[in-house]
Formats: sequence, structure tokens, C-alpha cells
Amino acid sequence: MKFRKSILGLLTLAAFCCLKCKDDSPAVDDTPAETGTFQFGADLSFVNQVLDHNGVYKDQGEVRSPYKIFKDHGNTLVRVRLWHNPAWTKEVYGASGTQLYNDLLDVEKSIRLSKEQGQSVLLDFHYSDTWADPQNQKIPAAWQNIRDLGVLKDSVYNYTSKTLRYLNAKGLMPEFVQIGNETNCGMLYTDAPSGFPACNVCDGNWQNLGAVINNAIRAVNDVAATSTIKTKIILHVADPKNVTWWFDNMTTQGGVTGFDIVGFSYYPLWHTTIGVSSLGSTVAGFKAKYKKDVMMLETAYPWTTQGNDSYNNQFGAQTPITGFPFTKEGQLAILKAMTQQLKTGGASGIIYWEPAWISSDMKDLWGTGSSWENNAYFDFSGNALPAFNFMTATYN
Repeated sequence: MKFRKSILGLLTLAAFCCLKCKDDSPAVDDTPAETGTFQFGADLSFVNQVLDHNGVYKDQGEVRSPYKIFKDHGNTLVRVRLWHNPAWTKEVYGASGTQLYNDLLDVEKSIRLSKEQGQSVLLDFHYSDTWADPQNQKIPAAWQNIRDLGVLKDSVYNYTSKTLRYLNAKGLMPEFVQIGNETNCGMLYTDAPSGFPACNVCDGNWQNLGAVINNAIRAVNDVAATSTIKTKIILHVADPKNVTWWFDNMTTQGGVTGFDIVGFSYYPLWHTTIGVSSLGSTVAGFKAKYKKDVMMLETAYPWTTQGNDSYNNQFGAQTPITGFPFTKEGQLAILKAMTQQLKTGGASGIIYWEPAWISSDMKDLWGTGSSWENNAYFDFSGNALPAFNFMTATYN
């Protein structure tokens, strides 16, 4: 997710869910969706934290586990981000902080709860202790003293491998792994100390970054070779207008091979070079050029311009896209329109970024609550919105 601080002002569930979530339904089919089918996905990285801080999710008037709500409405894939050592996610709560979020243990819980509902999982390695996006690719504190590219390559390989071996041993191997998050200019370069291996491709360091990415890919493949789940590997940039430039250079100058999916973020209110009606032909072009699956990894659209807390919202002040007002119906309509375009172009899935980031008492670096509640799939009382219906709609 690309955070814009100027407009920012910028969930353990098992026992908690027993207390808060009424669920009288029969056992679900916990077999994950086939990875070759079109994936309807949701990034639920905030859910555990929201639930721990008084967030409530409802479906048809009943308080339920959000993991089940998404499954019941057709969601097939849950995306979760992983930070290296996000100590700040505990520190922001001061003395009341009890745990980290988006670390390996939190991710383990999210993956287990998702798979229990029969949903596949995409694990998003940020390779940072905090947000990685086009403006920020901060180096983990544990790697700050690295000065040799070989050591960096080994560190990325060992970290990726150790994480996946841990999950695989618990029967939680993700069906998809994302190497880096919105890596437009690369990874591991923001505020880099002098002598740290240069991995900023906007400065021309394609070979260095390519070597790092290839080692991450090798780690995923090495663990997948020992698993019953043959994990697919995704590379990710923000805005479809950047896909051709990035993947052309990364596969030639960077020498990157062995990945399975071309991934991109598409926020239609921010990424305006390519309109919704052009998504199909754009995706078809990527598929033809790279002979890879293509997936939209992030998107969002507001259903209201109002907020439900004092945390300034990132969307709502913009002009709505023609035909898609900032209403519940408009949000559903644009999701259906984008999905039809993606299916027409041969894409393998669509993932909505943080549709469960509702208002609660959770904190991040910039505020308490949510800067995204007007983009969620839930209203300000926690009730499921019509947006969920796009996953079960009929498409050509």
C-alpha cells in the first residue's frame, strides 16, 4: 500500500473470537481454492489488531469472525504482510502494549485462521521492519551493518527460507509468496548507511536488486520443493503504468527468473494513466509479453466521504470516477467493473487492500482508528456492505 502522509495525518483471535464472535454455522470446507482459478482476495493484515482493540464485524446482524465473513461471501485468498521485527507495533501502545503485529507469530495466526476457512494465503514479505512502498523501502535494523552484497543475498535467502520452513512445519505453507512490496525503485535502500549494497533501481542498480530477488526466489522454491504446496512467486509494483519498464529491466539487466506472477497495485483514484475501461487490454498485454499470470494485488474505492473517527482518511476528498459515485452502490459497481476487465484480460485475481480496516482503538504510527474505514467492506457499525457481492456476481 502506498501511504500518502499528507492525507493520512497517517488483529490473539482464537480466544478473543470465542468471546466476541457468534458462529453457529456448520463446519466449513477447509480445502484452499486451486491456485489456477481466478482469485477473489482481501488483504486482512490489520484484522487481528483490530479485533484485539474492540473492533466488531457483523454479517446479517450477527457478530462473526471476519475470516468467516470473507469466506462466506466468496473470498478465496487472504493476503497478509510480514515485517522483519516491527517492535513499533507494540511500542505505539505504550505501557499497555502486549505484542507485536505483522511479525511471524501474528502472521502465523492469520494464515491458520484463513486456511481453517478454506482460503488460500498470499504471504507478502516487505523485507523491512515497517511499511515498504514506492516512497519507503527501509532496511531492517538487524541488517543495517551489512556492507557486502553476498552477505545481503545470504541474509535475504536465510530469512525467507527460515520463515517458510517454520510455516511449512506447521502445515501453513502459503500458496503464494510476494517478494517485496510495491518495489518500484527496488528494496532495502531508504536511508541506507554508507556502504550498504545499493538496491535502488531508480539509480540503475538492477544487477544488485536482481541478485537479491533471485536469492529470495531460490529460498521459496527450495522450501516449496519439500512441501505439498507448490508456492507461486509474485513480484509487485505500484501502478500498471510502471509494469513494463520495471519487468523489462528486472528480467534483463537484473537477470531475475523463476517467478510466476506479475503483480501490480491499482488505485483508480491515484493511478489515473490507465482507466478502468483499459484494464482488460492492459492485462492482456502483460500476459502476452511476459508469458506469466497477472494479478491485481491492491485496490480500493470509497463508499462514503464521511469518517468514523478522528484519523484523517486517505480517500474521500478526490473527485469520483464518472459512473462510480462514492456510495455503497458505487463501490460495488467499480469492483464489478474492474473484475470484469481483469477477467476479460485473462488476469488470475483481484485483491482488495484492507477491506476490514474499520474504526477501532488500534493504533499505528500516525493515528488511532483507521484512515481507511470509508473504503472498507463494512459500515460504521461493522455491518457487511454490498461490496462483498462482487465476488459472487456473474461475469462474462
